[in-house]
Amino acid sequence: MTGFWPEFLLIAVVHLMAVASPGPDFAIVLRYAVQFGRQQAIAASMGIGAAILLHVTWSLVGIAVLIQTTPWLFKVLSFAAAGYLFYIGIMALRSKAPLHPEQAIAGSANEDTPSARKAFVAGFITNGLNPKATLFFLSLFAVIISPMTPLFYKVIYGVYMAVATAAWFCMLSIILTQTKVRGFLLLKGYWFDRLMGLLLLALAMHLVVSSINS
Repeated sequence: MTGFWPEFLLIAVVHLMAVASPGPDFAIVLRYAVQFGRQQAIAASMGIGAAILLHVTWSLVGIAVLIQTTPWLFKVLSFAAAGYLFYIGIMALRSKAPLHPEQAIAGSANEDTPSARKAFVAGFITNGLNPKATLFFLSLFAVIISPMTPLFYKVIYGVYMAVATAAWFCMLSIILTQTKVRGFLLLKGYWFDRLMGLLLLALAMHLVVSSINS
């Protein structure tokens, strides 16, 4: 028990640095917050947090090691992630200026707005298919977490990182959907949405290139 808190605090700091860095998760939450609103952005954030448990489970049962040491499996996962990022990137690039800005700012319903369930799935897939996230958690469990740490503590670490990830992106969702912030982004944010589309396409290309060269 004496080694629990120092190890936990180190994990918390490393995880915070990782989750705060821009990437596919940030891009998808930003897009949902600007384009669809708080409910969808929070649902996507919860999906991202839930996907963390997937990576943690893979690391605990050894599947992450298999992914890392099996080149073809790693490439399949990378190409699948790249394909999904490419798809949502194209969708973001197709963003258009609102036809009725006053209705958009007021938060009127949009027939193209995805359900909370679909937003959750989008967040889950975005994080779950990210092989870089798998390798991050594999490294975390291999380097920072001691082999002598009981499984019960490792489960606590995993649950904490899932909850902390969801909380971080939920906070980001709330900030981005503040009335004034979202009002501005809805009026001019379609350009920002397109920029996020370019970022997602760049991330997809990076995954493809790094997989081919690996």
